[in-house]
Amino acid sequence: MTDFLEPTEADHVIPFDRLPPRFAESLEHPPEIPVEARPAATIVLLRDGRRSLEVLMMRRNRSSGFVPGAYVFPGGRVDAADAEEAALERMDGLTAEAAAQRLGLHDADPPAIAYYLAALREAFEETGILVAHGPDGEAPRTAAEDTWVDDLRDDVMEDRISFADALEQLGCRIEGTSVEYMAHWITPEVEPRRYDTRFFAAKARSGATPIVDPREMTDALWITPEAAMTRNRAGTLPMVFPTIKTLQRLMRYATVDAALEAFRARTVPTILPRLVVTPTGVGMELDAEP
Repeated sequence: MTDFLEPTEADHVIPFDRLPPRFAESLEHPPEIPVEARPAATIVLLRDGRRSLEVLMMRRNRSSGFVPGAYVFPGGRVDAADAEEAALERMDGLTAEAAAQRLGLHDADPPAIAYYLAALREAFEETGILVAHGPDGEAPRTAAEDTWVDDLRDDVMEDRISFADALEQLGCRIEGTSVEYMAHWITPEVEPRRYDTRFFAAKARSGATPIVDPREMTDALWITPEAAMTRNRAGTLPMVFPTIKTLQRLMRYATVDAALEAFRARTVPTILPRLVVTPTGVGMELDAEP
């Protein structure tokens, strides 16, 4: 879908007042040699609202080293531990081979399936929402709703236990087919911190309440893509380009199931933007999809 890769006139440039603090300044002194982009995973948690689908957005702490103060989707680095055997044994419906085929990552380190598990782990750490099902077939309570779940979340964040340990203690399993691969963004070469990020989407339990951990985030809200874009244009919801483009895509779908079905059938191109500082803001240049 070329229209996702090509910016429109309306959002080609993000005004300075809509950008995270110090974002533009970091582009004025790019490194002589681009730093290596680290493997990362992001997950877009979705739910059906009264009129259309809603997305969970979190605001990064202003002391964060990467896009401070920006509203983002949960995500972070992919570690080797994300593909440990204990975690793989807790996942149904998705094999390592199928994940490698979908992401185009063969014989990779970390392996492709680690990106799926990392996305779900980051969602649990940053929002307290676990996209999984317990013995009764239902999703577990969130960390905001149950102090025991919050304790497990904290143990995972502090590396006292693994994500697989938390799944085992909660008696939960992951349905791999419920997580859809939707985008692949690589941080522009001019930025001092770079990530090779795979974006995923998944449906959260109806009524799931997110937690806000001040170590990483300062706000969490369920919001429609349209409302998020309106607030961004008003300057009250600062975001970076991949977030904006993801929301624009989600505006096409009325329900979560429709969005996930579309992502399931879509070929995912790699997007490596070029950023340029203009007199009014920061612009993004993208190559059109072949």
